[in-house]
Amino acid sequence: MAVAHRGCVVAGYLLLLLLAGCNARIHKLTLKNETRFAVDLNNFGFYANGTLDVNLLSLRIPESTMVNYSIYPVGFSLSRSRVNGVLSYTAEETEKCPLTLQKWTNTEPLILFLIDISTLSVNVTAMGDQDNILFAKPKAELTKGQRKTRDVSNPAVKPEGNNVDKNADKSNDKVNDNKNESGNQNKEDQTEGSPVPAVEDNKVMGNEFQLGKTNKLILALDKVNGSYNFSFHMVVGLLAEGLYSLKFHYCKNRLPGLKLPYSFTVEVTERNPGGYLSAAEIPLSRLYIGMAGVFFSAAMVWVYTLMKHRYSVFKIHWLMAALAFTKSTSLVFHSINYHFINTEGHPIEGWAVMYYITHLLKGALLFITLALIGTGWAFVKYILSDKEKKIFMIVIPLQVLANVAYIIIESTEEGSSEYYLWKEILFLVDLICCGAILFPVVWSIRHLQEASSTDGKAAMNLEKLKLFRHYYVMIVCYIYFTRIIAILLKVTMPFQWQWCYEFLVEVSTLIFFVLTGYKFRPASNNPYLQLPQDEEDVEMDEVVTESGALEGISKVKKTCNGRDRQKESTL
Repeated sequence: MAVAHRGCVVAGYLLLLLLAGCNARIHKLTLKNETRFAVDLNNFGFYANGTLDVNLLSLRIPESTMVNYSIYPVGFSLSRSRVNGVLSYTAEETEKCPLTLQKWTNTEPLILFLIDISTLSVNVTAMGDQDNILFAKPKAELTKGQRKTRDVSNPAVKPEGNNVDKNADKSNDKVNDNKNESGNQNKEDQTEGSPVPAVEDNKVMGNEFQLGKTNKLILALDKVNGSYNFSFHMVVGLLAEGLYSLKFHYCKNRLPGLKLPYSFTVEVTERNPGGYLSAAEIPLSRLYIGMAGVFFSAAMVWVYTLMKHRYSVFKIHWLMAALAFTKSTSLVFHSINYHFINTEGHPIEGWAVMYYITHLLKGALLFITLALIGTGWAFVKYILSDKEKKIFMIVIPLQVLANVAYIIIESTEEGSSEYYLWKEILFLVDLICCGAILFPVVWSIRHLQEASSTDGKAAMNLEKLKLFRHYYVMIVCYIYFTRIIAILLKVTMPFQWQWCYEFLVEVSTLIFFVLTGYKFRPASNNPYLQLPQDEEDVEMDEVVTESGALEGISKVKKTCNGRDRQKESTL
């Protein structure tokens, strides 16, 4: 228990350090000397009229990137995922850089932002069925001496109407220079800062671009002190609402053995009409506060049961009550945390710390309680074997590590390399802990089997063996459902219903708590707490009395090999 206490103190201290940089749904990511060819910036579920703001504050890339720009482009991709974490790309498309895609047979929306530092422009290509609206600073009309460069580097942009001068060609400049000098100057003043004419079905309204099935347009790319920057604002249409993934691509690093470093700082802000939460997260605040009330009510019923049968209560019963109250408190703070994220775009530091502390305590108490019940402590025996103590020495620190990993993931930007490292640590540690708590249950079953075959008084042990088998099945079902089945359901649900994953996890946890409490309730008719009926039964490794006042006392008896069967313990 001391290990758990020290671990909680250390984890609590880490919380204060980690939350300082937490930005929640208003993201700011800075990467220096990064070598990944793709950086997953964020995933967010947008309803209609949801907004996405991307502001590339600074981008520094090697000069060699300017060579073979069309083959190894640099930029962003914004794609709608069919399900959580599964992009719209096909198997063939994922083998090459998405920025180089020329044909798009998929109906899912895809928008590519290709950064061309040689012409200080961002080439935007919109594909798939969508009705999104893009607001951005277009590339301004260029001076006479620059037009030729623009026309060569961006042949896809076609002149349209009076927005382009008649003397765009160099020879026409010489012939008509004096004739149209004043008129052309006025036209240049009008086009300066106005949208670049779009091709095909693009509807240009000021700085607003209506994206259709196939669009191409050119945005302005600014250069300041050797770094590049641009920004855009997008409003999601009714047709295109869904779960979107924003990624940064540095395609040249896809080449084997080539890792060119680059650095950038980007700000990303996502909103839905009701606040800053993703579509799948909007119901979570109400869900958590509702489940907190349910868990609190269950905890009060459990305390009433303990008070009613106070002479059959053991210490582990109060530990189970503490777990239920801690779970309820954790859900309350979780709900408050999501409420402030939705309204402010980031958590309030004090409330977030309280949530993480209670989450940490809940995780530790859960695994301690499961392991103690699995060993049969207080129900079958009062002494933990050396093997069982080692399990606690392993599981408790691992649980602290798992919760610290969860906290770091919550307070780290998704695009940072540390995010995926701690995500893998969390998955691995959680898997080890889930497997470790099953060992005490298996050992207890083996212990009861041996005890039931020695003295012939096996009825009680066989009954307890049956109950422990039921409990073993319960633990396995709970772990498999919350770790595997519920996740499979999550990735198959529509984006706006993915909150049901959290609902299923909380309901399954409640059912598991209720069934565990029912099986180990302090009642005289509970097979775990039944007394031996004669003196010979006392020779077994069983409880002498069900009284909480005499908890920890058992009879000392010599066996034929001269060893003590069991000594008095006050564990």
